[in-house]
Amino acid sequence: MNPLNPEDIEDLKQLIEFLKENQVAEFELERGDVRIRLKFSGPEVPGNGVSDLASLLAGARAVPAHPAAQSAAAPEAAAPATADPNEGLHILKSPMVGTFYGSPSPGASPFVGPGDHVAKGQVICIVEAMKLMNEIETDAAGEIVKCFVTNGQPIEFGQPLFSIRES
Repeated sequence: MNPLNPEDIEDLKQLIEFLKENQVAEFELERGDVRIRLKFSGPEVPGNGVSDLASLLAGARAVPAHPAAQSAAAPEAAAPATADPNEGLHILKSPMVGTFYGSPSPGASPFVGPGDHVAKGQVICIVEAMKLMNEIETDAAGEIVKCFVTNGQPIEFGQPLFSIRES
């Protein structure tokens, strides 16, 4: 039996606080024999803090699994952002939970990429939800500046997908 030491408990508390502050409803991580699963009750919240969570996981330290308690990862101190790089841009957000696909089929060229000009109502990606392929249309005309997600990535309702410089 390997009980958690005080440092591990503090790491777990920091992870829980980070998830609550960023309104992450559910979190799961599995690496080797280490498994973390946290689920918070409350209203569903759009994917706030998902990019912060990714940076947290990048610097996470694994803690040995304990039979009576779940393990935790230690968060690294994140540098505060100085300015919002998306300020002044239109952010197209996901209208549903599902899996993001940037092209109509595997191996096909993507619908759009950074630098492409799009018209309002143009299909720019697909979100698969419950085995249904949903074409997502842009709600603004302009130039694609950035795609925030990768092909095959699970996405949440309200999660930013693209930034568009409106024209």
